[in-house]
Amino acid sequence: MGISASQVKELRERSGAGMMDCKKALVAMEGDIEAAFEHLRKSGAAQAAKKAGRIAAEGAIVARHGADCAVLLEVNSETDFVANDENFIRFTEIVSKALIDHKPEGLDELSRLVVDDGYTIEQIRTNLVTKIGENISIRRYETLDSADALIKSYVHGKRIGVLVAIEGGPSELARDLAMHIAATNPISVDEADIPSDLLNKEREIQLAQAEGSGKPPEIVQKMVNGRLKKFINEITLTGQGFVKDPDRTVGQLLEEHDAKVLGFIRYEVGEGIEKRQENFAEEVMEQARGVGIT
Repeated sequence: MGISASQVKELRERSGAGMMDCKKALVAMEGDIEAAFEHLRKSGAAQAAKKAGRIAAEGAIVARHGADCAVLLEVNSETDFVANDENFIRFTEIVSKALIDHKPEGLDELSRLVVDDGYTIEQIRTNLVTKIGENISIRRYETLDSADALIKSYVHGKRIGVLVAIEGGPSELARDLAMHIAATNPISVDEADIPSDLLNKEREIQLAQAEGSGKPPEIVQKMVNGRLKKFINEITLTGQGFVKDPDRTVGQLLEEHDAKVLGFIRYEVGEGIEKRQENFAEEVMEQARGVGIT
């Protein structure tokens, strides 16, 4: 049977799928738009499942503030190009709003939330994967309670995002600290928060290096203590030189404002994800062999 352009247009606007996919679905369902829509949803879920194994190490960091909390979210795509797509951006907005509004406990609960025209977050994600043609994944999120704290955020080019909560001090201080954390990537607020295994490992390294110098034990110990103190200052927020005024530490800046950092979150797109290394020359050669081209 004949499928009109208006039918294709209506289905495309409703589903977000490509024109050819819409036409094929309408043909398969003999022009029934409702049935074609369901057909697209089912086929979309299958396509999304196939793409789920593909590495998504690009994407965006999103910060959002609510009345009593703030959230930092990472949503991944396979390419940076898709991360700038308006549909992808809209999806991150839907997810971040859902996190503020519903406060789910974990990604599984988040995926089941019904948020937009009766669709769950997972259904919206699946439809987006079908429309864009790339694997899209919600990787992680964290929230900070703003009931007894001042929370500020800073997002640098969508690739690095920070939330910081302070007690005391002006709003400008919190904003400056968020930018500082984005730039310097501290491990913890201060020495007390450094993971003990990290500190012990660094102490062992410095001790081995110092003992190799051949100096007396008391000198070796002083060398280790000095190097360890330097290491602690480099990885703790309060020990670092403030980026806007390196002659002052962040700790000194906080003292001047009678302020305290209660906590911070810093995300960077794709950190910790092993990215696939593409060998396009080899890929072309394989394709050429497959079709008998020499």
